[in-house]
Amino acid sequence: MCRGIQHPVRGLFLRSYLSQVSRDKLPDIGSEYEGDADTVVDAVEFVLQNFTEMNKLWVRMQHQGPAREKEKREKERSELRDLVGKNLHVLSQIEGVDLDMYKDTVLPRVLEQIVNCKDEIAQFYLMDCIIQVFPDEYHLQTLEILLGACPQLQPSVDIKTVLSRLMERLSNYAASSAEVLPEFLQVEAFSKLNNAIGKVIEAQVDMPIFGAVTLYSSLLTFTLHVHPDRLDYADQVLGACVKKLSSKGKLDDSKATKQIVALLSAPLEKYNDIVTALKLSNYPRVMEYLDIETNKIMATVIIQSIMKNNTRISTADKVEALFELMTGLIKDLDGAEEEVDEDDFKEEQNSVARLIQMLYNDDQEEMFQIICTVKKHIMTGGPKRLPFTVPPLVFLSLKLVRRLQGSSQDQEENPFGDDSSTSPKKIFQLLNQTIEALSIVPAPELALRLYLQCAEAANDCDLEPVAYEFFTQAYILYEEEVSDSKAQVTALHLIVGTLQRMHVFGVENRDTLTHKATGYSAKLLKKPDQCRAVYGCAHLFWVDDQDNMKDGERVLICLKRALRIANAAQQMSNAARGNTGSVLLFVEILNKYLYFYEKGNPQITVAAIQSLIELITTEMQSDNSPPDPAADAFLASTLRYLQFQKQKGGAISEKYEAIKV
Repeated sequence: MCRGIQHPVRGLFLRSYLSQVSRDKLPDIGSEYEGDADTVVDAVEFVLQNFTEMNKLWVRMQHQGPAREKEKREKERSELRDLVGKNLHVLSQIEGVDLDMYKDTVLPRVLEQIVNCKDEIAQFYLMDCIIQVFPDEYHLQTLEILLGACPQLQPSVDIKTVLSRLMERLSNYAASSAEVLPEFLQVEAFSKLNNAIGKVIEAQVDMPIFGAVTLYSSLLTFTLHVHPDRLDYADQVLGACVKKLSSKGKLDDSKATKQIVALLSAPLEKYNDIVTALKLSNYPRVMEYLDIETNKIMATVIIQSIMKNNTRISTADKVEALFELMTGLIKDLDGAEEEVDEDDFKEEQNSVARLIQMLYNDDQEEMFQIICTVKKHIMTGGPKRLPFTVPPLVFLSLKLVRRLQGSSQDQEENPFGDDSSTSPKKIFQLLNQTIEALSIVPAPELALRLYLQCAEAANDCDLEPVAYEFFTQAYILYEEEVSDSKAQVTALHLIVGTLQRMHVFGVENRDTLTHKATGYSAKLLKKPDQCRAVYGCAHLFWVDDQDNMKDGERVLICLKRALRIANAAQQMSNAARGNTGSVLLFVEILNKYLYFYEKGNPQITVAAIQSLIELITTEMQSDNSPPDPAADAFLASTLRYLQFQKQKGGAISEKYEAIKV
């Protein structure tokens, strides 16, 4: 009946039934129907013949009926394909089919049928079937035969998917156990696959670039699994990919760019080390074909790999190569400022900043070279990127200054001789240029903070002119660029705090800087801000561990001026609002009096403290004063502190005994 019925669908179902009922009756090794030596051949012959006939019937379906119903027929055929594929499954289950028989009989016959049927749907499905149903070691040993059929398939067959699945299976097989790797070397799997892919790409002239990149991506994954130590193989694959891409120019196909990201991510995932990937000479060449957006994605993948594996990138050359790869994140490309999501942009730039902080080399010369390389690259970043990338570079440089300073402690003669190629002086010059770049942003508050950080580092290296220069720059920024009153208050407190810690300045320089700072304090807009800045300046004239910087007279002048400003603030409040306002400023000044009294400033007398406490108490009891819980709580804790000091005993309690609360 099977031979008689020629209607494709009926014939298919009938032969499928034949295949099903005969499955457990085949004269196979170990079955009850096992006969003499040739029985397995008979079984194979029977299944192959059934397969061939079913395939013919299946293909014939395509050519029946009008052309307009082509899609409908293709849908029907797709639904019936498993009937044909089951035969290959039956073949793979026959115990007697060993590698030799598969190689000599089964595979050539199946491939012959696949190639000769010249039908796109059948060729794609059946090639995929062979790959899925037969064992991996069979594929490995018959790689040449299987790959030989690929270029003979119809040009419209999606051969990239077939080959990708084959390589995926072989990659998993290689990864499953180290014992199978010698088999791969023995059959020269890499060169066979490489040649086959080359032939397929040549044969299919119209293959989209996405298809070619997918093939190279699968081949690279295969190579990394089977020959992880052969970087030249991986580079060869990337080189072939570059050659293919070079014929197309920049990519605008999103599928292809996705595949390139997969291709470039594979070495990172395998080696867990960007340094190894940087040894692949064609790696950066592939990245050149990505558009800006995809370059950014890839650069982010690279940074994540470095973070995850804590990779040490320790030479200027490697840093150069790495930053070349990450152009999309570091540079403004072609002057085109594309629309970017603000949060994404911040995240990208923060990851670049983290990367800069991870660069390190024990050798100070090399470290300085790394810093110069980073500077060269980030200076191309344009005003939006600099506020993110300059601070980490500044702190990376300051770390090196501290290391140079530490190692110089051991040397007796002048450790920072200008003949040494890496000296703190040189680094400070570089820092000055780097921070100056923020003026194009403009980011005056950030630049001011960085100048002060550098001044402090120069102070620790005993470089007075350098520290003075950094302070001058900070003052210029304050005068010319910082106009917002809140920002002025913050900046001024930072200036005073940093200046107070400086010990490197001579009398003249220190006086100039201190005079300027106190001058700025008096010019702040709001009276309370003025008052706080002025009493903050008192600390500039009394530095604990330096006797030559204890000027009690000037401390008192600052505190008295602060009191006058606090009084003026109250009078203004009275005139404008009809009440005297809070006494909080007076309580704050009282705390400063107590601080300097405790430090032993002879100008701060018990009488002054006493009268200040009385003034505050009187003010608080006045009807004109509005309730202020913050001031009440602050005063209460100040008075508690006084009581506590009195109870301590010894010299401290004697000192405080005179103050009546």
